[in-house]
Amino acid sequence: MAILEDDQLVELLVDRPELERTNGNIYYGRVEAVLPGMQAAFVDIGLEKSGFLHASDLIEPDDAEFDDDNGSSSSRRSSRKTPAIQDLLSRGQEIVVQVTKEPIGTKGCRVTAQVSLPGRNLVYLPSASRVGISRKIESREKRHRLRKMVRALLPEDAGGVICRTLAEDLTEDQIQRELKSLLALWKKIQKTVAEAEAPALVHREASLTLGIIRDLFSDKVESLHVDSTRLRDEIRQYLKQMDPELTKRLHLHRDRSISLFDKNGIEAEIEHLFNTRVDLPTGGYIVIEQTEALVSIDVNTGSYTGRKGKDPEKTVLKTNLEAAREIGRQLRLRDIGGIIVIDFIDMEQQANREKLFHEVRAHVARDRARTRVFRVSELGLVQMTRQRVRPSLVDSMTVKCSGCGGSGRVFQPEVVARHLDRSLRRVARNEEERQVMVRLHPEVALYLFEDEPDFIRHLSKRTKVEIEIRDDPTIGIDEFRLVSQPAGRDVTEKYAAA
Repeated sequence: MAILEDDQLVELLVDRPELERTNGNIYYGRVEAVLPGMQAAFVDIGLEKSGFLHASDLIEPDDAEFDDDNGSSSSRRSSRKTPAIQDLLSRGQEIVVQVTKEPIGTKGCRVTAQVSLPGRNLVYLPSASRVGISRKIESREKRHRLRKMVRALLPEDAGGVICRTLAEDLTEDQIQRELKSLLALWKKIQKTVAEAEAPALVHREASLTLGIIRDLFSDKVESLHVDSTRLRDEIRQYLKQMDPELTKRLHLHRDRSISLFDKNGIEAEIEHLFNTRVDLPTGGYIVIEQTEALVSIDVNTGSYTGRKGKDPEKTVLKTNLEAAREIGRQLRLRDIGGIIVIDFIDMEQQANREKLFHEVRAHVARDRARTRVFRVSELGLVQMTRQRVRPSLVDSMTVKCSGCGGSGRVFQPEVVARHLDRSLRRVARNEEERQVMVRLHPEVALYLFEDEPDFIRHLSKRTKVEIEIRDDPTIGIDEFRLVSQPAGRDVTEKYAAA
């Protein structure tokens, strides 16, 4: 799924069957170990690695101000002292927890006992006791009206609620309907827990598509395009229940001569997604390097030197401002999280540093992930943190290259298979190509035969193209060659897709 703003790709979301998404899932787990020194516990939830539960995620925060647009009940932590973990949990204890962060690298997922059930307009918090309002609803009158309305509708001792940004102009009937639905869902989860044996999954978060539709698709979105009739019908059915007016903005891509991503220039963007260097419009560029500890971003003027006789400080400021805009986009696009350090070009004037700081903040404000930006340091560095919920696209779509000792990255065999799938569909659109030989690295060929044995047969049947697979150790592990038969003509460049 791709999100475009001003005709530019700003987010790319990938969901594949072999990548099981766990964020938002609710589990009935068993405490495996309690670590007083870390104020944390490890909870067996039935996955390969146990979930990490910090003591602060066992108690209810007391701040009722929220950033709501990721569907979670994220708030500032309570200022009161967190009780000792050993006083709250014991080994072997069974507990309901929810995943708040996907497993990343060698770490298991992060979990919380503060369960939240996101709806389109509200987030229900079964173990909380307050009504919170999204920070993005700035009108004092609307905040007061919403809080009063929800408190009146919420049954006594039923938990807490966050009013999301979309709830700004809701009527009492609309709030009541959604609240009733969320309460019924929690009752169903409780029943499942009562009948389950730990560890067990008791509630699965909505699919990537419906989760994004629920959280983002509003009257502020110009249009939504899909290339699947089944998906279009599924979304339409969901919208009829949630917001019928939005069905007018749902469109089915029917043009078989060009793919939906090709038509919108997205494939070209994906092709350059993992480049360390990103060029800026006026000739400058940025370099993005990911390490274990942090992500460093370097800003350079490159070929941009400004006009002859122009103040060098203005040239540097222009490059820095351009870089700030592009960095905001790249962080979202690559889904980079954790600590980020940006080395902007040094500027002498404090006023220009302030201007740059506000420019950076303005461009990360659109980000759905929580981001904190610190002021420009004396060295011209901007430090920031960005919420890390799942592995970045680099981590989830690439693996360490055995050929270069881990200094570079290559696509995984399943990603190469998807590239091949899209390329062969392009071949099929040319009625002159009826027979193609595909040369692949042996490891990728083995993956196709063992993990996706029906891939070629189904694809050949759909495209009406006769496909022959040949393993070739001289081909790179994330490359392939397409050879038109019987002529033996290499047509890779003509049809290869990102």
